Amino acid sequence: MKKTPYMVMAMLFTSGVSAAGMGTDDPLLYKVMINKLEIRNTDGPDPWLLDADAWVGKDLNKFWLKAEVERVDGKAEEAELQFLYSRAVAPFWDFQLGWRRDIKPEPYRDFLVLGFKGLAPYLFEVDTSLFIGESGQLGVRLDVEYEYMFTQKLILSPEMEMNFHSKDDEAVGIGSGLSDMGFGLRLRYEVRREFAPYIGVNW
Repeated sequence: MKKTPYMVMAMLFTSGVSAAGMGTDDPLLYKVMINKLEIRNTDGPDPWLLDADAWVGKDLNKFWLKAEVERVDGKAEEAELQFLYSRAVAPFWDFQLGWRRDIKPEPYRDFLVLGFKGLAPYLFEVDTSLFIGESGQLGVRLDVEYEYMFTQKLILSPEMEMNFHSKDDEAVGIGSGLSDMGFGLRLRYEVRREFAPYIGVNW
């Protein structure tokens, strides 16, 4: 298991309500969030990581854009985009349907996405997806995060992510079964709700 301490650059949250939706019972809303923006201190070249998403829509129906990029030595080694339609199906739970493209590593891979995102009992944030690829490749991703509040501003966030695939894809370095698994622990301080630097460690 590879242990990677990392130093965080910043975490940024912005949100707002469009002027067109103000004064109605179901206004048009939008939100842009940079969940992770960090440089990781490793034994080799230090990678940069960006994890961001944005959504626009109303209370029950939204459109999502998710992006993950990892750069090493100035080059993108991993890059993924998801475009999703999201529908609230229960209190704190959304069903998501859409498309995922893996831009890096090459060659491109495209997937149909079916997923659920929400808040599980005991306030665990869960994002789970089924990916159906063009060549019959099936993938499952489980991402779970928890927030422990020491104070209103100082927050500890453990996180776990697991990826499973139905078969090998040697061209992009994917193995069947449990392809990869990561654990992270981040301690952030919310200078403002919109800006929270953090430090952490990753395995």
